[in-house]
Amino acid sequence: MKNLTSDHALETLDVRITGRVQGVGFRAAAVRQAHLLGVTGWVRNNADGSVQTLLQGPHDQVDRMLSWLLVGPPGARVDNVESQAQDIGRHYEHYEQI
Repeated sequence: MKNLTSDHALETLDVRITGRVQGVGFRAAAVRQAHLLGVTGWVRNNADGSVQTLLQGPHDQVDRMLSWLLVGPPGARVDNVESQAQDIGRHYEHYEQI
């Protein structure tokens, strides 16, 4: 991770996805989609059955990733996607499962 300068144009969102999103390849598909879109950050399963992801990138790319998260991969059933802007002061260089 790198520290951001104050003139960065990156958007960072903390996103929680609920529904049938564990055990269906959601995280692996999210990594593939993020790489295609040029979004960085991470994705993980939560103990409550949800998936959480931190998305970082230019607004258009983050918005396209959010649109994908609303549907997810085949086999998933997304019930809800909640996102909140974050000001973390760090720049992720890639997107990964944690």
